[in-house]
Amino acid sequence: MSVPSSTGVRPSSERAAGVSIDPRTFRQTVGQFATGVTVVTTLIDGTIRAMTVNSFTGLSLDPPMVLFCVGKATKTGQIIHAAGGFAVNVLRQEQQDLSTYFAGGWTRPAPPPFTFLDWQGGPRLDGCAAAIGCSIEAIHEGGDHWIVTGRVLEMYRASGAAPLIFHGGRYANLGATFESEILVSGF
Repeated sequence: MSVPSSTGVRPSSERAAGVSIDPRTFRQTVGQFATGVTVVTTLIDGTIRAMTVNSFTGLSLDPPMVLFCVGKATKTGQIIHAAGGFAVNVLRQEQQDLSTYFAGGWTRPAPPPFTFLDWQGGPRLDGCAAAIGCSIEAIHEGGDHWIVTGRVLEMYRASGAAPLIFHGGRYANLGATFESEILVSGF
């Protein structure tokens, strides 16, 4: 959709000059967008690295590509350039403990039970709702984050799995599982 140039909208450089955005308010505002919860995994020098990520999306159908964002200061962000691939593991509703664990918020002495399977791109989390294995296509600057794009190598999808949802700083659920697929145009 194009917008006529006579709308009176100032260029973004003019709007941004002198604007101060409070980081907490920004986080709360973007947190109103409900997302799925994933665990992104990679294998570097024989060591599995995994972290909870909700900044994930499909990028392209042709070729099939996805992207996720990782904070530059995180352990994964500091070593992501050494990775050749990654896997995005979409968590099931009942895998909230795994989300907390891989986000670094786990406070119990023993970790929740989980198993990784050898897979294309990066390790696949056994029991996840879906997974996408990718080779890294590019890593871009994005403020205090890296934007990691990947070309899809392999996919897995469990049938009837209700996804874990994150909204407003809390875990949520859909309330009902939809068994029919909904096709959305534009992607």
